[in-house]
Amino acid sequence: MMIRSAQITDAPSIAVLSVEVWTGTYLKRGIGAFFADYVLGEFTSAKTNALIHDPWQHMWVAVAEDGIVGVLRLTSDACGPVAECSDWEIATLYVQPRHHGKGYGTHLLKKAFSYAKSNDAPSVWLATNAENTPAIQFYLAQGFKHIGETHFRIADEAYLNNVYGYTL
Repeated sequence: MMIRSAQITDAPSIAVLSVEVWTGTYLKRGIGAFFADYVLGEFTSAKTNALIHDPWQHMWVAVAEDGIVGVLRLTSDACGPVAECSDWEIATLYVQPRHHGKGYGTHLLKKAFSYAKSNDAPSVWLATNAENTPAIQFYLAQGFKHIGETHFRIADEAYLNNVYGYTL
């Protein structure tokens, strides 16, 4: 298992991984135009490339035998949705479903924790869909605590998310 910083050449792979994980997690009853437009507009090589270049974004990938199987993006200038949030948000943690349970997510989190702590972050936070039971169970098992709620918004639609914090 290798965890390394994301590189510009990783942008297409990260974009495809993001599409796979996001659609597999949230589109359980089919894919309508509303979500298809969102996914195809949001998870692109160009947007991923911009994130890799952004000095406030810190991105690592988990690499297996044939390529990238996971990605974590840590933002160091986030505006948290609840008072207990620091400026440090785990904005993305995606691992291909067929690689769940192999330690990739845990290793990506440890890398992010280490980086944030070395930069004097008091804590990190994240938000996940309130119905995403596997992710919630994973975060709780890693030591995160439920600290509030927010909503993920796409256009005029809002989806309940739980907010979790982790003290470094």
